[in-house]
This record gives sequence, C-alpha cells and structure tokens, in this order.
Amino acid sequence: MRKIAVFASGSGSNFQALIDVVQSGQLDAEISLLVCDQPGAYAIERARAAKIPSFVFTAKDYPSKEHYEEEILTQLQTHGVEFIVLAGYMRLIGSKLLAEFKGRIVNIHPSLLPAFPGKDAVGQALAAKVKWSGVTIHFVDEGMDTGPIIIQERVRLDESETRESLQQKIQQREHKLYPSVLQMLLTQGDVVNDTKARTH
Repeated sequence: MRKIAVFASGSGSNFQALIDVVQSGQLDAEISLLVCDQPGAYAIERARAAKIPSFVFTAKDYPSKEHYEEEILTQLQTHGVEFIVLAGYMRLIGSKLLAEFKGRIVNIHPSLLPAFPGKDAVGQALAAKVKWSGVTIHFVDEGMDTGPIIIQERVRLDESETRESLQQKIQQREHKLYPSVLQMLLTQGDVVNDTKARTH
C-alpha cells in the first residue's frame, strides 16, 4: 500500500473525498500526512477527525520557499510518503520537492487546462462566458498548472450558471475522478510523467 501526503490550503473537500475512498477500500493507499499552509483551514479539522497527522506552516515565518520546503521534505520522509497529492494547495511547488518527488506529484484543477490556470478558475470561466469548463488532473512541474495532463473531463455551463452551481458541478466530478486516477497511478508501479492526455 502506497503512502501518500495530501497538500491543501482550504476547506479540503477533495481531501475529505480521498479520506472517504481510502476508508471504504476504493483507493488502495494510506494517507500518511496532511500538509497545510493555512493554520485556520478546515482541512486540518478533517485530518484530525480521521486521525491523520498534519504539518501546518505559515510561509511568511520562513526566509524562503526553500526553507519551508526543506521542513516539508523532512516531514514527508518521517512519515514514509511516496507520492504527493495536491488538493486545493495554493502554492507553487519548488525545486526541492520537485527533485525529490519527480513524477510523483499530481494536482487537480477546476478547468480544462490550459484554459483558466491559477486562482479562481470557476470565476474566470464564468467571466469568459464559455459553454464548457471541467476538471484537469495533471503532473506538477515548476509552472502554474502547466505540467503534463493525465486526464480531463468536461462540465457544461448552463445559461443560468452561478459560481455556486458551477463549483458544485465541478466538485462532484472531481470527487469521483481523482480517486480513480490516483488508484491507477499508485498501482501501475513506477509513475512516469509522460502520460498521454485523455479528454472525456
């Protein structure tokens, strides 16, 4: 069973979805650590309820990204983490973690990348008045949502779409898609970062 760490910055809805599928046996993995950069985030309460250890930090308390990533790396090694899953983590991953976990860091993003990268992808899609948005799961590189795409699924926007309704549609798709993709990645042996994109 592969040991994973989940990185989150907010409420942790995708984190909770992963906790649920691990507990039900649908995802053959152990969530060994939550890494969170926001001390007040609800994701920390979710970890506590599930008895998952947390490493919580505030970036401004460190002189640089390299310094706090060094501490994150120590925590990952202490807990035997083999794979990193980003779930609403709002910081770019730096060179230290990328080097140590090459091809073993994935992210889920609420748009059809390369459209609407970065923050507030839902708001960006609404402002652009597009007919389709969706979900992208991709490997992580040094850029903002620029890593190789693993899979994408489309979500149609209705004419009366609101931020809340689109967010709910996308999250429902995320909560089903992420566990299935992680199961594939974690059970295929060596994870490589040249996976062909698939769009549904």
